[in-house]
Amino acid sequence: MPNSGSESAPAFDLNVGAGEPLLEVVDLHVEFRTREGIARAVNGVSYSVKPGETLAVLGESGSGKSVTAQAIMGILDTPPGYITKGEVRFCGQDVLTLPEEDRRKLRGASMAMIFQDALSSLNPVFSVGWQIGEMFRVHEGMSRKEAKLKAIELLDRVRIPSAKDRVGDYPHQFSGGMRQRVMIAMAIALNPRLLIADEPTTALDVTVQAQVMDLLAELQRESGMGMILITHDLGVVADVADICAVMYAGRIVEHADVHELYANPAHPYTKALLGSIPRLDLKGQEVAVIKGLPPTLTNLPTGCAFHPRCSYVKDRCRSEEPPLYSVNEHRDSACHYWEEVLDGSPE
Repeated sequence: MPNSGSESAPAFDLNVGAGEPLLEVVDLHVEFRTREGIARAVNGVSYSVKPGETLAVLGESGSGKSVTAQAIMGILDTPPGYITKGEVRFCGQDVLTLPEEDRRKLRGASMAMIFQDALSSLNPVFSVGWQIGEMFRVHEGMSRKEAKLKAIELLDRVRIPSAKDRVGDYPHQFSGGMRQRVMIAMAIALNPRLLIADEPTTALDVTVQAQVMDLLAELQRESGMGMILITHDLGVVADVADICAVMYAGRIVEHADVHELYANPAHPYTKALLGSIPRLDLKGQEVAVIKGLPPTLTNLPTGCAFHPRCSYVKDRCRSEEPPLYSVNEHRDSACHYWEEVLDGSPE
């Protein structure tokens, strides 16, 4: 039986019907109030994730990918960050309206997050077994001995060799890839319904990246959890994602099935991102780059935020912000001239 220090599940129903979304983000706005002004980090983001589905959120650094995830998890630093508008529905309940105590019960137990820098995310003065076991001690009221046994099971599950011998080791005693596996073990400890993986392969070599992504895919198949994969590495996405949301300057500029998006993007920014991937069949040729820099969030351009860097730009783009146009039933693009982008080169 859980002891008095354990955190029970939240009061609302965590079940969803067949085909219904596990998570719905609706018109989310987040701003940071700084001395330099208000930085509009997230501007009307909407997306959803179903059980067993993987949504990849793509974009350059500063596009709002991680801030959106922090808002979903309820770990946004306030101040300076503030959610000014929108809903985050988890199993049909807007978690933004919940008391902090209920949101804390959700974190770890029902929704979990893997952070991009495992070394700084893990506590250097506690063993990895103690840190994994804390999930069971806090949420399920287990004794230290029981929690340690669970930690060994999880280390073994994420394929850390000699888990029983290594459960007492500290984060600095593991390689980067092994630390990331420890983070994954912590995230899946309580079998969450939703897993957010924020740049889970950053700073890892290509072989270890593939191992980490294969592990996440395997765990997802076993549990049926929904997953949000946040990354700027388009090579990682193609094999694991079902849906892609491409973000730029705090907005989703394209939302599409992964195969459709890769085959023929409908937004100039997506097209430029895909064009900047090095390819073996273009050996010896210069790699394409996206000209210019992302805009400053305290001073976004008028009209389409991408227009200063866009090869399809027209006068309308400089003055009129494009809505998210429906390209087809499963695809949207925030470009006035998405048909031209799909057709090929700019006029």
